Amino acid sequence: MKDQDIIISGINITLTDAMKNMVYEKAAKLFEHDDHIVRMRVELEYAPHNKTHEGEYLAKGHLEVRGNDHIVRVASDDTYKSIDLMVQKLDRMLRRRSRLERVKRKNTHEVDIPAAIPKVV
Repeated sequence: MKDQDIIISGINITLTDAMKNMVYEKAAKLFEHDDHIVRMRVELEYAPHNKTHEGEYLAKGHLEVRGNDHIVRVASDDTYKSIDLMVQKLDRMLRRRSRLERVKRKNTHEVDIPAAIPKVV
């Protein structure tokens, strides 16, 4: 994992070094699981006037991998808790994807040829 593999941006929030370091530490675990990860984008946002809560911290993770990208959005009352929950969700998605790929490799299908093959004498 390189630093340019993770893009962090803040919306209505000032990103501190502690926030950035936490994202890098937590995301390192994801990059160890899967080597097909191209890039990870993280958006940290503070929503001061949300209808359901007084103030809410949102963490949105966009994981670019081969195939379908994984996008997760988590809201909580603490920035660090939101980051932790976001990484946990992305980790579960990667583990599920890996498990499904293993199942597909084990259950191979035979190829049925509809025509009769002539015997060579």
